[in-house]
Amino acid sequence: MKTHFAASAMSLLAASASAQTPAETLPDAVGSVAPALEAYSQDSLFGSVWQSEDLSVRDRSLITLAAMMTRHETEDLGDYVALALDAGVTPAEISETITHLAFYSGWGNATAAAEAAAPVYEERGVSAEDLPDVDPELLPLNEEAEASRQEHVQGTYGEVSQGVVDNTEQLLFLDLWLRPALEPRDRSLVTVAALIAAGQPEQMTFHLNRAMDNGLTQEEAGAMLSHLAFYTGWPRVFSAMPVAKDVFANRSD
Repeated sequence: MKTHFAASAMSLLAASASAQTPAETLPDAVGSVAPALEAYSQDSLFGSVWQSEDLSVRDRSLITLAAMMTRHETEDLGDYVALALDAGVTPAEISETITHLAFYSGWGNATAAAEAAAPVYEERGVSAEDLPDVDPELLPLNEEAEASRQEHVQGTYGEVSQGVVDNTEQLLFLDLWLRPALEPRDRSLVTVAALIAAGQPEQMTFHLNRAMDNGLTQEEAGAMLSHLAFYTGWPRVFSAMPVAKDVFANRSD
């Protein structure tokens, strides 16, 4: 049985009293405790980074949501769910992002994110009809690419954990990545953001290449790194920079 998405997600956004802005995600307490941090936030983060046109506000809201979910920063996560909705991310896409990142950030982070999003969904009137189908018709599979990936993983890790190899194939690449509720580019975008947020740059090469195969440009990838420096910290981004540099160089050869 397939669940149909809402005829217009914009009607849900219009129901809110006012659109959430990036600046409104900053707690009032910051100014009374760390006024310099408030100034950096307002001037550099919200006034410059979020305004830069090298990455859309929609994409910025998705990668911020992915980073916060991965870092288990749930206290203010509801504000970022609202921000993503107001930036044009649909309830179905947020739902699918949470489901997708359960496999990359862990079940606990995903369930905590769902709990944080639930009050926002209730306030916005999001219903079951607005959410992805549990068992949809999957997107077409690139059989040659998947066969190559599976052969490599099987040959490299089959003797280490056949269970991991089998679940990676059956659950992730023959199912999760083919679900239609989140565009392949967006799946790649949130996956790379989660890897950076988790401090796992060694896993980035495959997924950044996949992201660019799925339509992410080099300029957008660079903007993602710049954006995530504020939400994951400069050290994690600088750990990811050499990987991105190698990916860009290899793709330009």
